[in-house]
Amino acid sequence: MLQHRSTLAIVDDHPVVIEGLTKLLSKKNAFEIVGSFTNGHEFMAFFKKTPCRIVLLDIILPDMNGIDLCREIKRVSPDTVVLALSNHEERGAILKMLENGASGYLLKNASIEELQACIHEALNGQIAFSKAVKEIIARPQLHAEKIPVKLTVREKEILALIASGITTPRIAEMLFLSKFTVENHRKNLLHKLNAKNVAELINSATRQGLI
Repeated sequence: MLQHRSTLAIVDDHPVVIEGLTKLLSKKNAFEIVGSFTNGHEFMAFFKKTPCRIVLLDIILPDMNGIDLCREIKRVSPDTVVLALSNHEERGAILKMLENGASGYLLKNASIEELQACIHEALNGQIAFSKAVKEIIARPQLHAEKIPVKLTVREKEILALIASGITTPRIAEMLFLSKFTVENHRKNLLHKLNAKNVAELINSATRQGLI
């Protein structure tokens, strides 16, 4: 008699990450990988026709923010377990994912054993965090606010261009990126620097020595 396996989908804009996760999780008999997607719209078109039990979701996607996508997944299928799998270490992003219905949050440096354990915890109704995320959550809030904002190399590049007054379409041309990707980076910069608009973004970045 075949053991029932939980259906799982992966949404991540890096094909190499998808390939690695697919290979590793396919070796575990507990999961049946029903699809892998590099953007949110493609995934949602599939998901509305084929809901699955677990979604491993990156926060940065080329066409939308994974935090917003998490809310949409839970709206369509409240019983689906969403686990964030990201390089983003910001406490605010972690909390926002939980607010939007995620059952846990892991950094991409988690081991496959840690990932599997977190999936099982989430399936059992628990909120699951990787060890590194538990440490971030455990930091006192006041201390966390004093930690300098960490930007990726691409975010620093886009921030400098925004500060120079260059428009999103022009930045996309200059960096050979889609407008969606640049816009997503811009939204993440606003979020990371707690800014409501570009003026506040530049102000905050200047105060913190980021530009």
